[in-house]
Amino acid sequence: MLMQTHESRLSALREELKRRGLDGFVVPISDEHMSEYIGAYAQRLAWLTGFGGSAGSAIVLKDRAAIFIDGRYTIQVREQVDERLFEYQSVPATSHAKWLAANAPDGAKIGYDAWLHSRGWADMVGKALAKKGGELVAVSSNPVDAVWADRPAPSPAPAVVHDESHAGRSSADKRAEVADWLKAEGLDAAVISALDSVAWLLNIRGADVERTPVALSYVLAHADGTAELFIAPEKVTPDLVQHLGNAVTVRPRDAFEQALVGLAGKSVAVDPDYGVAAISSALEAAGATVVASRDPTILPRAIKNPVEQAGQRSAQARDGAAIAKFLHWLSVEAPKGGETELSAVAALRGFREETGLLKDQSFDTISAAGPHAAIPHYRVDEDSNLPIDPGSVFLCDSGAQYLDGTTDITRTVWIGPGEPTPEHKDRFTRVLKGHIAIARAVFPQGTNGSQLDAFARQYLWQAGVDYAHGTGHGVGSYLSVHEGPQRIAKATGGQAGTTQELHAGMILSNEPGYYKAGHFGIRIENLVLVEPRAIEGAEGEYLGFENLTWAPIDATLVDAGLLTPQEVEWWNAYHARTYEILAPQVEGAVLAWLEQACQPL
Repeated sequence: MLMQTHESRLSALREELKRRGLDGFVVPISDEHMSEYIGAYAQRLAWLTGFGGSAGSAIVLKDRAAIFIDGRYTIQVREQVDERLFEYQSVPATSHAKWLAANAPDGAKIGYDAWLHSRGWADMVGKALAKKGGELVAVSSNPVDAVWADRPAPSPAPAVVHDESHAGRSSADKRAEVADWLKAEGLDAAVISALDSVAWLLNIRGADVERTPVALSYVLAHADGTAELFIAPEKVTPDLVQHLGNAVTVRPRDAFEQALVGLAGKSVAVDPDYGVAAISSALEAAGATVVASRDPTILPRAIKNPVEQAGQRSAQARDGAAIAKFLHWLSVEAPKGGETELSAVAALRGFREETGLLKDQSFDTISAAGPHAAIPHYRVDEDSNLPIDPGSVFLCDSGAQYLDGTTDITRTVWIGPGEPTPEHKDRFTRVLKGHIAIARAVFPQGTNGSQLDAFARQYLWQAGVDYAHGTGHGVGSYLSVHEGPQRIAKATGGQAGTTQELHAGMILSNEPGYYKAGHFGIRIENLVLVEPRAIEGAEGEYLGFENLTWAPIDATLVDAGLLTPQEVEWWNAYHARTYEILAPQVEGAVLAWLEQACQPL
């Protein structure tokens, strides 16, 4: 029945395209802000195809259609999307431009929603179609919306003030920094369209996107330090207006496009990664000069101030206690049988809610039993829910949103009874060694994430294996769990952020892994804070990592014979500190379990 539903939806979209004189249409997972996580109103790809991943797209032609996903979703797409309707295409091996060049008919008119794609994407695909006498056509309204009868409305939730006691800097101070940058660059204004950038700049938060506390809005930041906030009127409260003050003009969200026209003759910065094609087109049509430049809030947002750093430490300590309670629960209940991936999600959520401070999860919990642990970005639902079998590996990657910080932690554990196999222990220990190598890394100022990536992979490489995701991503401060511009990842494939210099104050994840398809998966993830590192006799400035995440790592899966004395020393120090931070927050059976779990190797 499900597949018939998606078949009828695909058929309805084709009819709508025919009515509009279009030969095809591109459907991304995106919103008007190029967000990673999007509101229910913008989940067009999921509605059309059934695909539940957070990255992907589809192209629908008259007689064929394709869904495009990266290596994280190779297994998931086959479970969720009917191959009779959509052929599977893997990126970056192919791309929209390549596929259309090969499959679109000569002279084809392919539609796209200019509010959901970047200018760079539109230029590239447009050139590919032009070679075949075709054209890329910006639609006036999205044809998916025309056939999606029960499409949800955008969230009406109010925007709320993010107090300076958590933000650490006033919005006026941040706007002044942006104004100084605009003046230095000879620019009149900047379009701030990324939702987390708007939130950071104005010290506001919202509830419009699941797992990310942002409000649907745009900002035009001007060189005199003033700003205009474009937001739906129902989201504006007296508290918000008072907080923003006289220097920020609040205007309806639907006035944004007309305001761009009002920048005629001005020089305006637009981020090529977050500013959709429609923004640049509107500015250029009005006679403004568009300057492609990185959003000026991105780097200062990534470098956490002392208040944000302190908040992150508090959030991590609180979250670590919830994780300890969960791991204890798992150690008691899972070996009995009867627990499932979904029951584990509910239990973990319950322990976090006991803090009384949980605002939301920071992403959907990856609760992965047995073979599902081999899917790095697996997301459990009622259809996929597996039992957590005794005598197996269980992986749980989860995070929380608190006012003082955003968390992200992965622990992989052995569910007894019985013992893990030598292969389990070998792979787990190699992942652990890579994790420790990143945690202990010391590097000169000017180092970027790609230069550290091999530290984490080296021990897996020695065994002829690797993992197909990055080693680390940036994390926000009560904002997005995936925050740029910094990353630890291979520099291949044009991965964004890998060339960004690391600065003291940046937060990164440290999460090497190993995945044996159809069998098991392993990942160990903590968050770390880049900090200055004093070295006697150092020639230049050096940096290292302060660990932020505290929760026991499962010793059952460790082959201590593969660890060096320095690695054993790190393990013992880490667990001593974990016990010191978490023990005062737990009691009874959990405390007894924690003491055992934090024993030296």
